[in-house]
Formats: sequence, C-alpha cells, structure tokens
Amino acid sequence: MDRFDDLLTANKYFASVFTSEDLTGTAVKGLAIVTCMDSRIDPLRIVGMNPGDAKILRNAGARVTDDVLRTLVLATHLLGVNRVLVMPHTDCRMASTDEAGIHAAISAKSGVDTRSLDFQTTADQVGSLLKDVTKIESYPLLHNEVRVMGAIYDVKSGALTPINP
Repeated sequence: MDRFDDLLTANKYFASVFTSEDLTGTAVKGLAIVTCMDSRIDPLRIVGMNPGDAKILRNAGARVTDDVLRTLVLATHLLGVNRVLVMPHTDCRMASTDEAGIHAAISAKSGVDTRSLDFQTTADQVGSLLKDVTKIESYPLLHNEVRVMGAIYDVKSGALTPINP
C-alpha cells in the first residue's frame, strides 16, 4: 500500500473538505467527450464545463473503439448524451510513430512482446479523426438524435480546431 500512500493522504484531505453537489449520473450539458489519456488534457476545462456536465471517455489516441461505442450507447440512451466531441490532441505519441515503433519501444523498455495488440497508431491524425466521427455517426445502436464533432486540441495553445467535413 505504500505506493499509494500519497493518494490516500490526498483523499483524506479531499474528503474532509468535500461537499456533495447532488449530481446525478446524467450529462447535464448532454455532451460526451472522447479524448486521449494524456495527462495534459483537462477535458471539462477545455470546453468550459464543470463536473456533472459531460461524460468523459479516454484511451490512448482518443480512438473510437468498440468499447467507446458500447459506452456511447449507454450514454446516449440512458445518461442524457446527445452530442459527442471526439478530441485527439497535438504532440500525441499515437500519432507520432507507427505500430511497429510502439511495439519496439515497449519491448526495448520492458522486454514485453505486445504485437498481439493493435494500438491504433496513425500517421494521418485528421484522416483517422474523420473516420472515427463517421464511425459514431453511422453506428446503428446509438440514439438517432446524436450529433458528432471532431476537433484537435493543441496542447501548447489550448485551442480546439474543428475537423468535420
């Protein structure tokens, strides 16, 4: 547990000053954001929202995977989501190398063979974003009122650049 002592100590303080806002599980602003796991990204602040306003789905590269689609089905039918922002970012490792490069880097660092995994790297971040937006828009199990936007977040300037056709 000593590797987590800092987290537990921080949580004790957090809990001591915590006040419940009586939020529900619904997305108050009707938004889901699909973004990268990169710790430089604060999705709610980027779009001027607060806890409870949006659902946040994160993975390496902000890719629309089967799990993202599964989660969006729940969010659009049961949790008030009617808009989806797919938001990859600049300076992303998944857009700066190919699959072989990621596998080689992991193997060199830890000796683990990850070739059975598809990390969904991309040399064309805009093209991949457009495909991911289309994947959501055409997914038959999503609520039919869902609107989708793709935008790339610039980690240096904080700006969002819309990338819809």
